[in-house]
Amino acid sequence: MQRVFDIIISILVLIIFSPIFLLLMILIPLESKGSPFYIQKRVGKDGKEFNLIKFRSMYLNSDKKGLLTVGSSDRRITRIGKFIRKYKIDELPQFINVLIGDMSIVGPRPEVKKYVDLYTDEQKEILKVRPGITDFASVEYFNENDILANSDDPEKTYIEEIMPAKIELNKKFITNPTLKNYFVIILKTILKLFKQGK
Repeated sequence: MQRVFDIIISILVLIIFSPIFLLLMILIPLESKGSPFYIQKRVGKDGKEFNLIKFRSMYLNSDKKGLLTVGSSDRRITRIGKFIRKYKIDELPQFINVLIGDMSIVGPRPEVKKYVDLYTDEQKEILKVRPGITDFASVEYFNENDILANSDDPEKTYIEEIMPAKIELNKKFITNPTLKNYFVIILKTILKLFKQGK
């Protein structure tokens, strides 16, 4: 049933936000030459990699300088990138990933292989389900980049503190994947976005 709602909601979102898609496809390359989209390999269900799609919020090849984004003041982020990141607009193309079947709307956020390789056997349990656009961990760590910005060693903080905590929150939905929790997470995410805009 969750898959049915994934498809219906994704189609509606892509239709409703199609004007924003078109606008960003024009504005992003105007500020920083290159594709308006950023495609990155992420690890999905059963450990299979897939191409996660986002609107590009950084200058080209910025990922070569580090995989983690450290705060909104990260110099790799473009001006329009700061805006679309603040309101998570850069995540909109992932509804295409949902339609394809790589992702669900609700589920553990997919990681890059570098960090998945650090998972314990117990933590790898989250790879048994489709990754998602949002979940309890995404809501709890909505401003994760700002937390990393206040760390002397952002990568160490991410690996030793944030990543394990997020995986524990991932399990909260995985162990009780009801439609009620599905819509609760979606609602909590929407409320977070509105609160961010104030």
